[in-house]
Amino acid sequence: MRVISQPRRTRLRTLFTNLLKDESGVTAIEYALIAALIAVAAIAAMQLVGTGLINTFTSVANKL
Repeated sequence: MRVISQPRRTRLRTLFTNLLKDESGVTAIEYALIAALIAVAAIAAMQLVGTGLINTFTSVANKL
């Protein structure tokens, strides 16, 4: 098994610490999650409207 030297451990620890503290990508991820939620809500709403339209047109066609 290879032993990692102390300075390299320190550099790795510093790198991981900096990565955990970095919040620059958080905003982009939040916007992506909001966009996904809006897309899911829009799809659900369109399906409900589509079902309602099908029922309306079927009812009108049957009355003709």
